[in-house]
Amino acid sequence: MEIFGKYLAGIDNPDHRDRTEEILAWVADNFPNLEPQIKWNTPMFSNHGTFIIGFSTAKHHLSVSPEEVGISHFVDDIVQAGYSATKGLFRIPWNEHVNYELLEKMIEFNIQDKAEYTNFWRK
Repeated sequence: MEIFGKYLAGIDNPDHRDRTEEILAWVADNFPNLEPQIKWNTPMFSNHGTFIIGFSTAKHHLSVSPEEVGISHFVDDIVQAGYSATKGLFRIPWNEHVNYELLEKMIEFNIQDKAEYTNFWRK
């Protein structure tokens, strides 16, 4: 998790920093084959050189990006979890629980869906 140290240190609110670190550690622990990395000042995880999921902090929420395909595939689950979304990300408000079951399903979906993919992003 050392790779995320500088990013985490830049989060001023200690509660937001702790929550972000908790989520990143959860992904790393549950998906040890994924490569943690920072690109475009954003913590993310990749698999065999292709993007799987990324995170970014905002004032009122943590943004989670599984790419547009991931959002559209899980739109009902996102709504059911009570999260708001755009076409490329969904938001976990700082004051709400993290739906780890949803994160797990999204990550597993992207790993399987992109198993033969050779580009970083979907085209």
